[in-house]
Amino acid sequence: MQLFQETPADWWEVEGLYDLCFAPGREALSSYRLRDQVDPVAPLCLLLRDANGIAAAIRYWPVQIEGADVLLLGPIAVHPTHQGEGLGGWLMRESLARAQALGWARVLLVGDAPYYSRFGFARLDGVTMPPPTNPARVLGLELVAGAWEGVQGDVTQYCKSDSPARP
Repeated sequence: MQLFQETPADWWEVEGLYDLCFAPGREALSSYRLRDQVDPVAPLCLLLRDANGIAAAIRYWPVQIEGADVLLLGPIAVHPTHQGEGLGGWLMRESLARAQALGWARVLLVGDAPYYSRFGFARLDGVTMPPPTNPARVLGLELVAGAWEGVQGDVTQYCKSDSPARP
């Protein structure tokens, strides 16, 4: 298994993995509206390959909350034939370490708290994803101590005039 940064040539193969792993209509989720016509944060979009192709992938997108820059994690997926091998955890740890090294302060995701709490994510009160997101599934992680203090409000699409590769 080898770790790579996703390239534009990988886009459709990664999309195929997401289609395989997630329910039909995944693009209708509120998080996809935040990603529409916004480039992902390329240095953090990683994939794991073996001889058969992509085994796991993770992507990150820039968003804002009341002017504060935030990383939106997701989707992350592991091919069904590789689930339970720790590949998702590998991608999480590696990508979060890279995000911190790039100077990002905070990460947001919509997911299951029992799973993501092992990576340090906790429920964010006062942060609102576009509807119909369940507020109990809005989770955050500080990459810098105190990074979520005072950051509250609606999650909005990243300002297109800003560079998504910089915090």
